[in-house]
Amino acid sequence: MNYNNQNLGKTGEILAKEYLVSKGYLILETNWRTGHLEVDIIAKSSNNIIVFVEVKTRKTKYYGEPHEFVTKKKQENLIEAAEVFVEKNNLDNDLRFDIISIIINNFNKTIDHIEYAFYPEF
Repeated sequence: MNYNNQNLGKTGEILAKEYLVSKGYLILETNWRTGHLEVDIIAKSSNNIIVFVEVKTRKTKYYGEPHEFVTKKKQENLIEAAEVFVEKNNLDNDLRFDIISIIINNFNKTIDHIEYAFYPEF
């Protein structure tokens, strides 16, 4: 399959969602938006943690691992979106920020789930 960037991103998000479900996560939202902020996947783990997941998909590691492209600004945006989601849904669960890093091309597919990829700074 020939992946353009949009197709690649959508395929990565589908793979990430399927991966999380296979690991026992309950998917609460995909592509959840509030204002200009977006979270790729919001899920609940088997131990009741709300997990905010950024999915990064690339065709190759030539320029680095996909997770290395989650910038500090992107992390701040995810944290801000999480705060809105928690407030809107009146949640008091523990929160976690994960990155799912995917390499997908005509030769292989690898999924790396990085739990606790970053933390809010208080």
